[in-house]
Amino acid sequence: MAKAIQKITLNPAENIPFDKIALSQKNVRRIKNGVTIEELAEDIAHRGLVQSLNVRPIRDADGNETGRFDAPAGGRRYTALELLVKQKRMVKTAPTPCIVNRTETTSAEEDSLAENTQRENLHPLDQFRAFKTLSDQGLDSAEIAARFFVTPVVVKQRLKLAAVSPKLLELYEQSEIKLDQLEAFAVCDDHARQEQVWDTISRSYNQEGYYIRRLLTETAVRATDRRAVYVGVEAYEAAGGIVMRDLFEQDQGGWLQDPALLEQLVFEKLKTDAEKLKADEGWKWVDAAIDFSYGHVSGLRRFYGKQPELSDEERARHNTLKAEYDKLDAEYAEAEDYSEETEDRLTEIGNELDEINDRPYILDPGEIARGGVFISLGADGNLKIERGFVKPEDEPADEIENDQMDDDDLDADDSVSDDGGISINGKNLAVEQEEEDDKLRPLPDRLIEDLTATRTVALRNALANDPAMAYIAGLHALVLQTFFRYSKDSCLEITVQSATFGQTYGLGDTPWAKEIDQRHEAWGQDLPQNPGDLWDFLLALDDASRQALFAHCVSLSLNAVVQQFRRRTDEIAHADQLAHSIGFDMADAGWTPTVDAYLGRVTKAHILKAVREARGDDAARLIDHLKKPDMAREAARLLEDSGWLPEQLRSTWDRAATDDGVDQDNGDIATDSADDGEVELPAFLADGAESEDQASDEADIEKRRHLDAAE
Repeated sequence: MAKAIQKITLNPAENIPFDKIALSQKNVRRIKNGVTIEELAEDIAHRGLVQSLNVRPIRDADGNETGRFDAPAGGRRYTALELLVKQKRMVKTAPTPCIVNRTETTSAEEDSLAENTQRENLHPLDQFRAFKTLSDQGLDSAEIAARFFVTPVVVKQRLKLAAVSPKLLELYEQSEIKLDQLEAFAVCDDHARQEQVWDTISRSYNQEGYYIRRLLTETAVRATDRRAVYVGVEAYEAAGGIVMRDLFEQDQGGWLQDPALLEQLVFEKLKTDAEKLKADEGWKWVDAAIDFSYGHVSGLRRFYGKQPELSDEERARHNTLKAEYDKLDAEYAEAEDYSEETEDRLTEIGNELDEINDRPYILDPGEIARGGVFISLGADGNLKIERGFVKPEDEPADEIENDQMDDDDLDADDSVSDDGGISINGKNLAVEQEEEDDKLRPLPDRLIEDLTATRTVALRNALANDPAMAYIAGLHALVLQTFFRYSKDSCLEITVQSATFGQTYGLGDTPWAKEIDQRHEAWGQDLPQNPGDLWDFLLALDDASRQALFAHCVSLSLNAVVQQFRRRTDEIAHADQLAHSIGFDMADAGWTPTVDAYLGRVTKAHILKAVREARGDDAARLIDHLKKPDMAREAARLLEDSGWLPEQLRSTWDRAATDDGVDQDNGDIATDSADDGEVELPAFLADGAESEDQASDEADIEKRRHLDAAE
């Protein structure tokens, strides 16, 4: 006969007045964790008690129920209800849903432990979806946040995660995708693109969140890009542009998804700004572009303005401030204690002096009427305005002298005679000269040439014996050609050529080009406007200023560019000699092998060669399996601060020493591993870099373990 299965009887549910319940000291929960009592009380006040208390009847000595109950489980709910009673938001006799356990098969401690352990926390994905359901029901982020005691940002993050591709959410549910990866996918709303990126990285060693974000945003424009800063993200969005936001990482404003729209907005605003500048200041022309090639002003004459003279009142104010500043600064230098008040006053005076000294330059209205302006975008997204350029065709006509006239300069009444003479106003000059034989006439041209040739040779000799004046004369010729492009006010036949390198993108944004431009601008403001006044200006300069100006002009003629169509072996060799003489090194100057500058423009073999030379064979082996974009990026990180230079940027003595295996700094023989193989690399590179042969080699395994530890 089959044994009957004993049926389970569940503990009954009862509504018990709250004041009849006491908190049991047998509750196993002792440590506060999770939602606070105050938040739980607010939740109960909003939606009621969603989970009953677990209570046991309190019995007297004879085992009879006393009508009061002990709560060994649900202590936090009890405490929250107690708080509501104290706040007079609930009456103390309010019926409270309870599960009453009258059996003796388990203890109160066991009931408490079971309630706290026999439950499973909500899967994060369930929370994401639940928040989305509430949002679909009409609750905004602030309302959801208030009801569940989280910040609105947390709610927005959960809603963003719930909006990721269902395929990826399913993989997350199955633990095939990690939460940080899912957060990275949330930066983009395009499900097809998300799935495409996952398909790519699922077969890659690199599945880090930063790499997912980079792939998802590679066709977008950062909000910190100068174009976005210039137009403004608000204007871009008002025009219908979409911005991708990253709610889980610092995204610096996000990414603009429509580069074409952004470029259109940039050009429209540049056009508006150009038209306004032209109308406001009266320029003949204004050229506007996002970028101009380096050397775009070549062939144009530059003119500069003058600062207006200080008025008597301004000069008096300047002198008073300067005296106060000098006195206060001297006293503060001798003081032992820091004084915020003194620091603030010095700053205030300094700002006032700068305001007086940095008066705006006033340009000649006549020059403005024939000149123009270039406007482009600076690196910070603000307009870069270059004023005061005159095109050759807009230059004023020179005064025409009789001995320099050509056929095109003759008036309508002038004509050329049959014998080659020139007739002016109907009179033949040759006939007139014959008729005035007995009068004093100009010397023959050939005689004048001979006499002046003699003077030239003598003057050359005299100049050679006066090095100081020869230096000034050479400087005068250089400055004329550098700053007064069409002036012919020098007797020295010195020609200055300055290559522009307009084909090299981004050259104008390098620190060296910016420093040259700033120096050129400063000298341009100081030099006299009239080239005829330049000689006296140079004579009045102190020696240090003359040398600085000379160095600036000479530097602009330097050209060490290697060109495929032009052999310049001797010139390049001299450039190396010059670099060696002044102790110049590109690495010391700040050049680094970035992806844009070098690594992204060469083959994988060149990338590995660079890493091998700088960091050794072990480092090169760790990245040799990567695709070129990843290899270039990781190589740039490896080569940072290494001082490595491609051969074309090394001087001849550097190249020779490298070929001989000699370290330049200390003369030591170069080894295969620059850092004993201890190279900091991402874990995914170290994990995937070992081949089966290397794994079997104990020495290589030990070295690789050091690499992993370094990471």
